[in-house]
Amino acid sequence: MLKVKAGDLDKMGLLFERYHRALFAFLYHSTGQSAHSEDLVQTVFYRMLKYRHTFTEVGEFRTWMYHLARNVLNDAIKKNHRMVYQADVTTVGERNHSEPSADVQLEKKQASETLHEALAKLSDEHREVLVLSRFQELSYQDIAKVLNTSEGNIKVKVHRAMKELKNIYLKLEHGTSIGK
Repeated sequence: MLKVKAGDLDKMGLLFERYHRALFAFLYHSTGQSAHSEDLVQTVFYRMLKYRHTFTEVGEFRTWMYHLARNVLNDAIKKNHRMVYQADVTTVGERNHSEPSADVQLEKKQASETLHEALAKLSDEHREVLVLSRFQELSYQDIAKVLNTSEGNIKVKVHRAMKELKNIYLKLEHGTSIGK
């Protein structure tokens, strides 16, 4: 990114190749919408170019990238007056290609769909910290930088989010009705 900042814009392609899947996963797990997430990834890379002057050597690139992605997501939510998380079930199901038997494949697909449904019922704040920590595997320290808070606060938020996700998941798995 430092080379892009210095004017070597060809390096942006390398950054795209390295990080577009991770960004898509973050945005997909935040929105549940495949096509919309792809559009948001493009917007994030556009903003990387536009705001390349704001990148510094002090912070890690991934932290800066997720900060931009979070801003893009928040802008999209404001523009759409509250984007509702809605899992794109075809995308979820397509990820399970190599299971050995139909029973195992069906169980994994159902568990994945239940997980995405449970994620949809989480608050935006809880979903965001879980996606960053569990799906994107950012450290609590990096998440704290992205969200402008303390590492201790992130630990508490992740713990509470996991507890809430577990409760929602178990209720969905057992067919108990719950609202958002």
